[in-house]
Amino acid sequence: MRVKSGDRPARRATIKEVAETAGVSRSTASRALTGHGYVAPQVRDRVRDVARSLGYVPDATARHLRQQASRSIGVLVSDLSNPFYAGLAAGISAQARKRQYTMMLADDGGSPEVEVEAAEQFVALRVAGVLVTPVSAEISTYLARQHIPVVEVDRRFSAGACDAVLVDNQTAAQSATRELLDLGHRRIALVIDEMHWTTGRDRLAGYQAAFAAAGVPFDDSMVVSAGWDVDAARIAVHKLLGQPRPPTAVFAANNVLAEAVWRAAAELNFAIPQRLSLVAFDDVAWMSLVTPGVTAIAQDPVALGEAAISQLVERIQAPLSPVRTVLLSASLVSRGSTAPPPRGRR
Repeated sequence: MRVKSGDRPARRATIKEVAETAGVSRSTASRALTGHGYVAPQVRDRVRDVARSLGYVPDATARHLRQQASRSIGVLVSDLSNPFYAGLAAGISAQARKRQYTMMLADDGGSPEVEVEAAEQFVALRVAGVLVTPVSAEISTYLARQHIPVVEVDRRFSAGACDAVLVDNQTAAQSATRELLDLGHRRIALVIDEMHWTTGRDRLAGYQAAFAAAGVPFDDSMVVSAGWDVDAARIAVHKLLGQPRPPTAVFAANNVLAEAVWRAAAELNFAIPQRLSLVAFDDVAWMSLVTPGVTAIAQDPVALGEAAISQLVERIQAPLSPVRTVLLSASLVSRGSTAPPPRGRR
């Protein structure tokens, strides 16, 4: 089949065509469009008007190759359907725009294999640096070999090897557990996704520290690993609440697990907070919309993203400066999901 000339996609205008139409040299046109170097104001305005009329778009890749510097950053998160990671990406995006960086966003779904594939793509695209919520140490090691600055965000696998921006999970988890202990609860379950990454490990440590500080014996049978999604966690919580002596309170280690506890409690007629108190790590919108509202540790993912890109830009500008860890605090937001345990049950 022959293609008519009118059916072909429009060809992009070039810097040469902009320069010829404006009656200036290519170097003058380039200075006028980039703002680097002096151009008389009337000439600059004429070049920019011509560029707009021709629909000229700068070739960022070619410019980066010439300058050996990129204004793009790679951002790799674990699950964009989770409000926490969506907020984190939003915080990064806003600061990237302010700093005149383009954000390349990818979601690895929690897969180490996909994570490394995304890192390879970032290298191919010559990004200036990478922000990652890592699921293994491999990505940071790989990027370091490629001489690309990397900042681990939310959790850390490469302590001492690269920068990290984290939440103080241990202190926050300890305050959440102390809230339940102070109400008189003793059978407090921790429903958690994993205990090997810094997030899970530190939240478990904070939970245990609260018992130690209160002088209350710790029962490790109350620590339940409940998977990564709501349905898998619901099954685990059903088993937990079906015990002959179920817990009187649950500390859910993230917002997905908190939803699973909420749903399982409703299905089993465990009224919250009359029969079961609930505290969650990571305050998300639904927790303030349900009745009763869910008491939660509020970490600010947008602020976490903003801090992360600030640290990455500092690393790009000073690649030999000492490795740095930024630790952000989180606070407990009290709502209606906690109460003293039922009489006769602790």
